[in-house]
Amino acid sequence: MSRFTHHVFICENKRGPDDPRGCCSARGSEKIRELFKTEVKRLGLKGKVRANQAGCLDACQYGPSVVIYPEGTWYSVPTREDVLEIIQKHLIKGEIVERLLMPPPFTKEKKEL
Repeated sequence: MSRFTHHVFICENKRGPDDPRGCCSARGSEKIRELFKTEVKRLGLKGKVRANQAGCLDACQYGPSVVIYPEGTWYSVPTREDVLEIIQKHLIKGEIVERLLMPPPFTKEKKEL
């Protein structure tokens, strides 16, 4: 049995400004991670949900990149509102936030939790 019901990894990879792939860090991923952590604590989900910084997830072109396990759901999470929606819908209600899903190969098909 897993210690957490969900583990949220937020890419904070840093690349040089000349790299054509870009990087999640330059797209605000640190603030995205901080908000995930703050809201998880505020909502009493600490101990059930863990939000962590990740190195490169090889999806910076869609960044800030977020992957949630155990489902392996990949999201592009550019705004504060997106974080709040993922927490409410995915982490609390068990619903996939379709509009934020990354395209294939990150998301192979629609999944139910």
